[in-house]
Amino acid sequence: MSETPAISGKQADEKYCGDCGAVIKQRAEICPSCGVRQAGSSHAAANGKSRIAAALLAFFLGAIGVHRFYLGQVGLGFLYLLFCWTFIPAIVAFIDFILLLVMSDMAFNRKYGYR
Repeated sequence: MSETPAISGKQADEKYCGDCGAVIKQRAEICPSCGVRQAGSSHAAANGKSRIAAALLAFFLGAIGVHRFYLGQVGLGFLYLLFCWTFIPAIVAFIDFILLLVMSDMAFNRKYGYR
């Protein structure tokens, strides 16, 4: 017995590509039509980095740049360490904290997921 297609033209084990709208398999990570990586429902990026973890690091340890090291931005992390005595990195880290909280998972994956 074969599965009957849904009214929308896709099978039960298929979904639409988030970029081009092509019908692809539910478990597909990359669309075969356009080559765009499909966004998952987790908070983790493709490299395993978590948006929530980065936000918490920015809030609690952001003044010394720990969240920048976590996100793979080692140069900025050292700048935060170098200037931590001025408290300017603490203010910038609080802004980073807010930005990470309001950032969507898809935007986080685009910005930090493929390093």
